[in-house]
Amino acid sequence: MNPLVLDTAAPRHAGTALSVNVNKVALLRNTRHLGIPSVVRAATLCLEAGADGITVHPRPDERHIRGHDVHELAELMKAWPQAEYNIEGNPFHNLMGFIRELSSKGLRPHQATFVPDSEGQFTSDHGWNLAADGERVKPLIDECHALGVRVSLFMDADADAMALARAVGADRVELYTEPYAAAHGTPQQAAQLARFAAAARAAQAAGLGVNAGHDLNQPNLTDFLRAVPGVAEVSIGHALVADALELGLAETVRAYRRAIAAAQGGAAT
Repeated sequence: MNPLVLDTAAPRHAGTALSVNVNKVALLRNTRHLGIPSVVRAATLCLEAGADGITVHPRPDERHIRGHDVHELAELMKAWPQAEYNIEGNPFHNLMGFIRELSSKGLRPHQATFVPDSEGQFTSDHGWNLAADGERVKPLIDECHALGVRVSLFMDADADAMALARAVGADRVELYTEPYAAAHGTPQQAAQLARFAAAARAAQAAGLGVNAGHDLNQPNLTDFLRAVPGVAEVSIGHALVADALELGLAETVRAYRRAIAAAQGGAAT
C-alpha cells in the first residue's frame, strides 16, 4: 500500500462508519434558483448529528452535485478532521479532474470511489469488470495514491473478483448492495447475505477493506451488517434523505403553523 495513503483513520464511532451521500439534497436545490436547501448546510447537520463522512457523486451532467459543491464541501471538511470526504465517479469521465484540482489546493479527499457508470446513467447498477478494464484503471489508482488519496472500487459481490481488485492496486472495494436490498424480506435474503459475506471475506483475505452501498436503508442495514463481516463504511443517501423528510415533516408543519399564528396574534395548537 502506498505510504501516502492512510487507511487507518479511526471513525468517529466504533465499528462501521456512516458516510452520508448528499446528492439528493443537491437534486432538490437544483429545481429552483434559490440555493435551498444548502448542500453545505445539510452536510454540516449530518456531521453534527454523528455522520462519519460525506459522500458525493458529481456526474458529468451535474443533475445534482455541481462542481462548486465538490469544492465547498472540501472546504467544509477541514473543520471536521475526524470525518472523511469521499468522492465517487467514473475515473475516465470527470472524477480525476476533481481529485487533481482539490489535491493541488491542499483539499484532497480521503477516498475516491471508482464507479463504472456511463455518462448518462440513471444510477449506479453494476461493478467493475476488471478483466476488461483493469489495465486502464490501474494507472489512475496509482495517480490517486501518489496524491495521497485512498481508492475504493465499486464491485459486484463476486468473491472471485476480489483478488483482481487488489492486483490493480485498490485499497478497498465498495460492494454494490442493490441485489441484497431487493431480496431483503424475501426467501432469497439468506442466499444474498451468504453471497455478500463470501465476497467480503475474499476481499479481506486479499488485503482489501470493505465498504458497501446502494439501496441500504434502516430496515435492511442491521441484517446486512450482522451477516457481512468487517464492513468499514456504508454510504447511504437516497433512503436517508427520504427518512429525513418523513421524520422532520411533522415538526416543520408545526413551525409554519406557529409562524402563521404569530402573524394573527394567536398561538398555534
